[in-house]
Amino acid sequence: MRNTNNTIVNGPAILVRPESYVEQMDTNALFLKRQPLEVELGSGDGSFLVEYARMHPERNFIGVERLLGRIKKLDKKGRRAGLTNLKAISIEAGYFIQYLLPCAVVSTLHVYFPDPWPKKKHRNRRLISAGFPGLAKRVLAPGGICYFRTDSEDYSEQISLVFSESPDFKRTETPWELADIQTDFEKEFRSEGKNVHYHAYELAS
Repeated sequence: MRNTNNTIVNGPAILVRPESYVEQMDTNALFLKRQPLEVELGSGDGSFLVEYARMHPERNFIGVERLLGRIKKLDKKGRRAGLTNLKAISIEAGYFIQYLLPCAVVSTLHVYFPDPWPKKKHRNRRLISAGFPGLAKRVLAPGGICYFRTDSEDYSEQISLVFSESPDFKRTETPWELADIQTDFEKEFRSEGKNVHYHAYELAS
């Protein structure tokens, strides 16, 4: 298959459309193999997720991104790599985790550099707010983990606060293999000398 720039693109379609936007989806039906599922909320152009899915063919991955232009880039990168363990969905991340993901199907949630909404009057729009641990608990399988990264000091403090107030999660570490894979945003922020804050929380047994 060729895109409009006459660049050859291989592999099966990565970008998929849910059969319903009001009922929970069958995540197993998206993939050739039933494997542990990881989800990235706000996957951007897929710079992290395509590389991580390539490294881990024994896992399945879903990238969620609201902006269609970005997720089309993820689709193109994934098809070029011939990945069969990666799918992408264009939808708002909060809606996806609250309404479309079934219970206890996700082994890992990745949320990297979500919109910080820095103005105080807009902070209620942040993805990681008081209700997020409850949403994460619903979709995570036992022992599931949430990984976060942000360049915003204030957002980092908010992530720590909302998870410290949840009895369902305990803080853990981000493994080096995962931390070594940087998103495009992370590379940009680090080149500007900004600090990147890492958080990881495991669903308690």
